[in-house]
Amino acid sequence: MTTTVRTVDYHTAGEPFRVVAGALPPVPGDTVAERCATAVGSGGSAAAPRRGTLDDVRRLLVQEPRGHAGMYGGFVVPPDDDGAHFGVLFWHKDGYSTACGHGTMALGAWAVDSGRVAAPDDGDVQVRIDVPSGRVTATVHRDSGRTTGVTFRNVPARVSARKVPVATTFGLAEADIAHAGACYASVAARDLGLDVSRAALPDLVRAGREIRSALATHPATWHPDGPLLSGVYGVILHEELPDTPSGPRQRNVTVFADGQVDRSPCGSGTSARLALLAEDGRLGPGEDLLHESVADTVFTGRILPGGVTEVTGTAYRTGEHVFTVDPYDALGVGFLL
Repeated sequence: MTTTVRTVDYHTAGEPFRVVAGALPPVPGDTVAERCATAVGSGGSAAAPRRGTLDDVRRLLVQEPRGHAGMYGGFVVPPDDDGAHFGVLFWHKDGYSTACGHGTMALGAWAVDSGRVAAPDDGDVQVRIDVPSGRVTATVHRDSGRTTGVTFRNVPARVSARKVPVATTFGLAEADIAHAGACYASVAARDLGLDVSRAALPDLVRAGREIRSALATHPATWHPDGPLLSGVYGVILHEELPDTPSGPRQRNVTVFADGQVDRSPCGSGTSARLALLAEDGRLGPGEDLLHESVADTVFTGRILPGGVTEVTGTAYRTGEHVFTVDPYDALGVGFLL
């Protein structure tokens, strides 16, 4: 496998994103979605991962001692066509995902910081990115030569089910299901006797895993474009906060994959929440959702015609790395606790 991997790391509202733009093992496919399907298949199972593939690089970067169970990142790949600047395969501790709003924001900042996309000292520039769920845009906001924020415009979001009963060890809850590049189930934390706080994280993670498992075969989690986009990716446990003059305000923790916690308010998850709030009549044209995370960071979201959503946040560079694998290291690509 590749024994030297270079990365540039960012965080978006506290959630890490590790950018890998160098040479990678070949990933067959004519589109980013096809390459994602190939990457998913190359990983094997947790018990028996396949070796000598792109997944070795993912595990090297996400697992200890080079990463951790909360790590997230993306492999930069060619776009579907000349309409985008580049493509990306998103990954986390358990595999790959079809959407990632916080990652898209980080990639927008990285594209400008690295000079891959030219940007003015003052004003905005669009970075167009092909992701497995479609083409998304990161509008990078600049002031005096500095990136001050990024607005993520997602693929259209849609609501597929409301008030689906879900049994958990915390009691019976009702889940709202929406697709926003990935499938999210939203549950009010108070319905489970929980609040969205750091102290409650172990219970929130447990509830999130139970809800995801309970909805695994629900027809509302199926996407018409096939299995890659189907199935619950994340569970959003949310609570209401006092409204602002601009619109609703909520706090959430998103539990995704197999119990991973999003430190940010979750970019594509915010898109799902926007679709639900708009359907409820709680969010209209010109109104914003102030969306807070369990780490007290904030995204601002709005919904546009046609179910298109925009989410604005900040992304900051945290470092550059050259990771290596010593051929005599018995731990190889690492481990997870």
